[in-house]
Amino acid sequence: MNPIPADISSFCLPAGAAPVACVDIGGTKVAVSVADSAGVRGKVAEPTAKVGDNDALARQIIRLVGESCAAAGVDVNRIGAVGVSSCGPFVLRDGLVELAAPNICGGMAGKARGLPNDWHTALLEAPLRTVFPGVRVENDGVGALEAERRWGALQGLDHCAYVTWSTGIGMGLCVDGRVLRGKNGNAGHAGHTFVSDNDDALCGCGLTGDVEALVAGNAIPRRFAAQGFADSASLFIAARAGDMRAQAIIDDLCRVMGRTLFNMIATLDLQRISIGGSVFWHQQDYLLPRLQAFLRGKLPALTDHVELVPAGLGERVGDFAALALVA
Repeated sequence: MNPIPADISSFCLPAGAAPVACVDIGGTKVAVSVADSAGVRGKVAEPTAKVGDNDALARQIIRLVGESCAAAGVDVNRIGAVGVSSCGPFVLRDGLVELAAPNICGGMAGKARGLPNDWHTALLEAPLRTVFPGVRVENDGVGALEAERRWGALQGLDHCAYVTWSTGIGMGLCVDGRVLRGKNGNAGHAGHTFVSDNDDALCGCGLTGDVEALVAGNAIPRRFAAQGFADSASLFIAARAGDMRAQAIIDDLCRVMGRTLFNMIATLDLQRISIGGSVFWHQQDYLLPRLQAFLRGKLPALTDHVELVPAGLGERVGDFAALALVA
């Protein structure tokens, strides 16, 4: 595997190239950086806007691009393109992306999920295009996949996937060297598939018992707070300390995620899957062996020699994802 930059700031655009803005939208936070011939600089981040009108997120991004440019000493009027790597799903309106993201839009599942808005979509691409000359919006799984294939753990592979296990569950898929996107750019939303009979969890998309509702970072406190696990960190601390209840919960989470990964492999005939996201990344030594063990021996014609590996770009995969869209 080829070496990768230890820090995203080591990447520079060619001399004279117009600066680009890199936007990473998650259900928890939005991060923005600026890249030019001096490197990637001026990173700013805030909790994702979820109150007010449904253009609040787009207005937040426009403001953060300005703040990032100011921090980097770059004239915002020189920005030549904006790459947006965003959680989805997407809805296309007049050919432009709006977000129907379960962890952002409260109108999808209703008040039971507790989001502070009633949006069914969040405006995104249209407001950005009124300010910036070039905008490319892709699902964050696609952006991360492109970054992992260019700089990370998927270099040189034509049949591969990136999976994030974080606030939500997302994927980017590549078969025969082609990144899969689908009719609305939503290919890879296997986090909203069903792999378990457990239906005790409401997803922000309105479904009950899908993968994201069962194992995502924000699903853990919703499902297990009553058992004393207020977040994923407390769950893993207890498991590592020998708490058998916590260990059993995590084994079940890995069973759900393992089935999801197996279904991807069986459907797409993959070589390697790189995994990132905050839930996985901070507990990878505990989770990775369990996921690998789940796949081992299951229909060997499909699973033999398939590799599950940590994301080569680590915790910076979101930054690299947005950059990969416009660099």
